[in-house]
Amino acid sequence: MRERFASLYTAALADVLDDRGYREQTLPHGLRPLTPGLRVAGQAFTVAGAPGAQENWDATIRETLAMLGSVPAGHVAVYATGHDRSAHFGELSAVSLAARGVAGCVIDGGCRDTRFIVEEGFPVFARFVTPEDSTWRWRVSATQVPIIVGTVQVEPGDWVVGDDDGVVVVPQAVVEEILEAAERKAGTENEIRAAVRAGVSPLDAYERHGTF
Repeated sequence: MRERFASLYTAALADVLDDRGYREQTLPHGLRPLTPGLRVAGQAFTVAGAPGAQENWDATIRETLAMLGSVPAGHVAVYATGHDRSAHFGELSAVSLAARGVAGCVIDGGCRDTRFIVEEGFPVFARFVTPEDSTWRWRVSATQVPIIVGTVQVEPGDWVVGDDDGVVVVPQAVVEEILEAAERKAGTENEIRAAVRAGVSPLDAYERHGTF
């Protein structure tokens, strides 16, 4: 299933979700890939965080490292940090996750060491970059709980797909229905693309295929 999601583009998934009444499934547009061309697909491993001054650096970093060590292979770590100042993810975290087969990371928060992460080839989507570390300023509060990113509720096990356009979350309860419909839509759009390249007008193409 992961390979099937990875072969799709997020716009097709977003359209299919909209058509079926799931209209709050696209994460905020400020969540961007660290470099163009990145793609990510996998089930969500959710991470909730709590901002605030941390007095014990060792205890705080141990919580973060324990969280990183618990992300399963093939999953996407999805952070709801509630924090808009510091970096919640960096190079060594990326190397650790990549070595264990984790699919990627989506952070509603900050990232640093971006050049090294890009060179590592590990897919990361983040809201901002900064050199400032979060360990004195933020802590992991829970994992594998429902989280809110923007207006989207992300449940553990939901499917997360990201590309240059952004990140879409597919609820686990309807994953097969959405996946099959998105695959059909992508096939139809291939036919429409060929038609308009051949000179068919947009309206005629829409009337012929029922979508555009």
